[in-house]
Amino acid sequence: MIFVADNLHGLNPVVSEAMKNLDPEPIRHLLQRIEESGAQMVDVNPGHLPKRYEDRMRFLVETVQENCGMKLILDSPNPRLIELGLSVCESKPIINAISMERVKLERILPLAAESGCDLVILLMDEFSFSPPSVEEKISLALQINTHCSVANIPLERLIFDPILPSLSWDDSWFRMGSAIKTIRLLAAGAIFGEPVKTVVGLSNLRSGYRRRQPIGIDITCLGMLAGAGLDYAMLDALDSRLLHSFELIETMS
Repeated sequence: MIFVADNLHGLNPVVSEAMKNLDPEPIRHLLQRIEESGAQMVDVNPGHLPKRYEDRMRFLVETVQENCGMKLILDSPNPRLIELGLSVCESKPIINAISMERVKLERILPLAAESGCDLVILLMDEFSFSPPSVEEKISLALQINTHCSVANIPLERLIFDPILPSLSWDDSWFRMGSAIKTIRLLAAGAIFGEPVKTVVGLSNLRSGYRRRQPIGIDITCLGMLAGAGLDYAMLDALDSRLLHSFELIETMS
């Protein structure tokens, strides 16, 4: 299981202020802490940027490359930001992500095809809705893979994300179980006839509810996902409790 730091995002006040001022120093400091945590990759997510600030994606990617050796994930629903990030990448990143949404299929999918990058597949429909059941998630995986196959992107370059729910959702526990079961099926080769790569964003679970919900939920979910065969775990690299849990899981694997 690969540890991906999800701290470099536009909702992080440190990152947003650094982007606003084009100041690399706060990001350098954050990257140092991320590397010290043992993270193997970093998710670069500038958040929503007005058109006149789209160059901040280039700034983020260049700053990361100048200050650490971790592989990058370019994370944005905006095709233009993905394109700008790719334009300054020194090595192939992972592109995050497409779903059944038309704009992503028409504009982000071709970027992945042309660049040869691995591609995250969000199991969401054309309305950005993540269905709750395993059956619906698998159906989306098959549909999106068909689009990728037409674009000449082979299965081995795809990384499927079943979407962990927010615990604020009424059916969050059912959805969490469905995500874990979906990971297990995909990792076992039960859907495509061969194992495929998977990823989750663990921080989705307690987003906005960190003071109300215990960290034990994240830790338990991480262990179950690892047991199901998860390949990439995106998590908070600055939370020592999660890091300890990740290290124990890797030691026992």
